[in-house]
Amino acid sequence: MTDGTAVDTGVEPTVDTRPTKIMYVAEATAHGGRDGYVTSQDGRIQLKVAMPPELGGDGNGTNPEQLFAAGYSSCFHNALILVGNRAGYDLTGSTVAAKVGIGPNKHHGYGLAVALSVSLPVLDREIAAKLVDAAHEVCPYSNATRGNIDVTILLG
Repeated sequence: MTDGTAVDTGVEPTVDTRPTKIMYVAEATAHGGRDGYVTSQDGRIQLKVAMPPELGGDGNGTNPEQLFAAGYSSCFHNALILVGNRAGYDLTGSTVAAKVGIGPNKHHGYGLAVALSVSLPVLDREIAAKLVDAAHEVCPYSNATRGNIDVTILLG
């Protein structure tokens, strides 16, 4: 997404993205797999989970792909806000939407694919692209998935 326009976001691409210090640990427990419920250790999450109809379920609950989409979109948006603020840009009205697809892979298992749609309505497209690239380097979800799943970022 880069075109040569200089934007100082304070982010340099890195090879080793593992944390040097754990600052927070989230805990959740699944009961019954994709046809059960999930809870968080602090009680803030208590959700029924169900297979979507496309995968043979009744769809009467959320599913792991929706939860992953919610987590990735909010995490990426926060990374975008962080790099935008560092560089002094206004991200008013910005949004990040995530689509998470699931399907069989070549190894008799299943894999994921993600499409992130980023909207930065008050910024020039060149600057927006630089910030998106920087956010993709900062975001923990991007770092965790890099090289493991296809992640497409669309700038609208």
